[in-house]
Amino acid sequence: MQDIGERLKQLVRIFRRESHHLLDSERTTVYGADAMLTVLQLVMAQVNKQQGGEFRAALSDVLLAWKRLLVDKLGLRPLDDEVAPGQGRDVILEAYEAFLKRSNAVDLVHVLTMCRQLRDHSDLPGDLVNPVELYEFLADSTEVSAAPSTPPAKSRACNWQVKSAVRSVFCSYLSLLVNAKDDLALARTLDVPSRALGRQTFTDVRHAAGRTGMSLFLAVTSFVRAIQLGGKGYAPAPSDPLRKHIKGLSAYVRFLDNLEDILGETADPSVCGSKLVRAIRGALVKAYDSGDVCAAAQEIAKQLEEEICKLHRVQKDSAHAAGTGISPARPKAHAVNRATAYAGRESVKVLLALLDEEAAAQPCANKADLLSEDRPGLDGSRGTSVVTLFRSPEVSKGSSPEPLKKRAQSRPDPLKPKSSHEISRFANLDRTASHPIPVCLHLPEGGRTAPQPRSALPELEPSAHLRASGTQSQKRRRARSRTFRGPASGQGRRQPAPSSEEDGKEEEAGRCGK
Repeated sequence: MQDIGERLKQLVRIFRRESHHLLDSERTTVYGADAMLTVLQLVMAQVNKQQGGEFRAALSDVLLAWKRLLVDKLGLRPLDDEVAPGQGRDVILEAYEAFLKRSNAVDLVHVLTMCRQLRDHSDLPGDLVNPVELYEFLADSTEVSAAPSTPPAKSRACNWQVKSAVRSVFCSYLSLLVNAKDDLALARTLDVPSRALGRQTFTDVRHAAGRTGMSLFLAVTSFVRAIQLGGKGYAPAPSDPLRKHIKGLSAYVRFLDNLEDILGETADPSVCGSKLVRAIRGALVKAYDSGDVCAAAQEIAKQLEEEICKLHRVQKDSAHAAGTGISPARPKAHAVNRATAYAGRESVKVLLALLDEEAAAQPCANKADLLSEDRPGLDGSRGTSVVTLFRSPEVSKGSSPEPLKKRAQSRPDPLKPKSSHEISRFANLDRTASHPIPVCLHLPEGGRTAPQPRSALPELEPSAHLRASGTQSQKRRRARSRTFRGPASGQGRRQPAPSSEEDGKEEEAGRCGK
């Protein structure tokens, strides 16, 4: 495997030297085996979501589709007639190629295909790697068990998991400096070190990029630049979801601006690479208190500095041997970033060579750990994988899942008059309870008394008050009417006798009481 690895690195160097014949941009990055498998898992989850399922992809389905993808792209004879369950190979392959195109990236299969095309039109050496060897290099390590491995001990985790994650962060930051369209690199670095930019932030950035047709990194930088310019003509809308994350996004763009300043202002590629690596290392060491992360950052930074110096010497010797100080790939206006057209161009070439070496490295042996959604991050938190970031956060399913507008419309209006049905519900209630009975206090002659408190007033029951409300004359008159009322057989009524003088006095006294 080491022999095929060295020949594959040589193949990638040839591709980088001659890529200007086939590619529009000299900053196209190469995805290695692990990045290819991660992209495949991501696009399979997207296809599953489009077909009505969840944004997930089973590990067994990903490994089966991985072999099918390699067979189709390399033009090999199919092993059997099986395909990934429930998903078409053509749909997955189309989504995979579209993701690479948006990210301005190619994979190792593209590298082999382009080098074979260049060999037919130039004096390049023969096949350094044939399709069968590349398939074995990429697919043989997927024979491991699909079950996730036992969580390693802390000491063993520092040896390979933490170091692998830290190296991926270093390479992702360097990849964004040379290729601003690398969405996979942004997903790995947006919240590393922690900037309070989680899944919701990444989802808002992804939606903003989809609306504008830009890459994720360009969507972030354009938003932050608009905020920095200020003014009503430039500032984003107040309802822009990214405004909630302006602090973290500004810190992310500011850090990358510092890296780009180093890249554009340092002429020596070896010194420039060392400064870039040390800046990333300083950010990681400052943000994480874990001794494992700090130790891994120190070790990986030292390794990368040595590799950058070695690649710079190789490129310098190759330039002197060719008799020219420039490469065949001329700088293009659309292929450069900021001030790196001249001062940082040699440094960009060294960084691309470093990323090419990383892409041709040995694939991860344990695919279950590589593709696990519960793989811990540098801070120990779970759910920080690329698939988890691209999955939109779940909507809360509480007691009121309806939008606020519908819930507000469904509530009764307090200013709206009640209907006759609602009024009729209160028609049979005791009206005496809602209408308090006035109490008249008789004051003594020739003086006034202070009003008594309500608690001192006698409480009368409604029935007793009604019995006391009528005067004696009225009671007597009602009794006479019942006495002189004729029999039920139809006899005429007798007129009530005229009230006496005593009755008149009592009636007058009753009116005064009222």
